Amino acid sequence: MSDFNNPFAQLSSAGLPPGPAEVPPPPSAPAARKSRGRVDIQRQKAGRGGKTVTVAKNFVGIGLPEKEKLAKEIQRACGAGGTVKDGQIEIQGDHRETVAAQLKAAGFTPVFTGG
Repeated sequence: MSDFNNPFAQLSSAGLPPGPAEVPPPPSAPAARKSRGRVDIQRQKAGRGGKTVTVAKNFVGIGLPEKEKLAKEIQRACGAGGTVKDGQIEIQGDHRETVAAQLKAAGFTPVFTGG
């Protein structure tokens, strides 16, 4: 190692302003999560006895236990009942905006489909 020639050995910090007293900690905010995919939100009435239901469907890469947990969170936020049926989350009533907000918070990209 004695043959190592350091090109910075002759430099000095004389005449430079002092640096910060403390190095600030890195931001504690979590990194932005990558989108978990598109989820379609639809209002349905047909075949439900005239009752309106908000349906979130086309989940990709999410298992049944996670869908059930997400459905419980959405039901709590909407103050309505609901279920997970055929891979879709169904919430009683027209709660498209609230469902979209909950899905966005969970990392999904909500898209309104249908009329």
